[in-house]
Amino acid sequence: MNSLSRFVEGVQSIWGPLSSEVVAGCQQQLDELLKTPVTEPWLADLRQQALAQQEMYRDPVNGFVLLAHTEPEGLYRPPHDHGRGWVIYAVQHGEIEMGTYAKVQAPDGQVKLVKRGSTRVSAGQTQVYLPGDIHDTHCICGPALLFRFTERDLKKEDKEARKLTRYIEQDSDWVPANQCAPELLKS
Repeated sequence: MNSLSRFVEGVQSIWGPLSSEVVAGCQQQLDELLKTPVTEPWLADLRQQALAQQEMYRDPVNGFVLLAHTEPEGLYRPPHDHGRGWVIYAVQHGEIEMGTYAKVQAPDGQVKLVKRGSTRVSAGQTQVYLPGDIHDTHCICGPALLFRFTERDLKKEDKEARKLTRYIEQDSDWVPANQCAPELLKS
């Protein structure tokens, strides 16, 4: 049995509704996955192929998904949340800076983000984001290989429930994309 199979079995054995225990257990399983020697065939292939995104596992019963991403140095993903879903990022190689944000509302009802801070997530480290947490990612040492563990299929979630929120920069502020003037969304 390889480390990827052990990861899947480990997560399946602790899976349940969102709780501190489930998140900690999944994070522990990812911590173990990050210790995989680069000589394991599945990881060697993944590093050699260096695909922008590759699905590693989709659980047919519980719905969780493990994706692998290879990101070039400098790649920036603007602030976003994962709607009702939660996610754990695990950096296998390289370094990603992840910023966190709070959503604030002005007296006129307009919403903007205020940056709380940022964390450098290096090889062998993980970072958890719970439902509604707003964050961005910036590859500062790459190419980086990271795993993104999501408790549900986020593409399906976005398509069906429209619960994910993306932000766009407007007048030096990050604002919800759906709050922007239509001409700003074309860029």
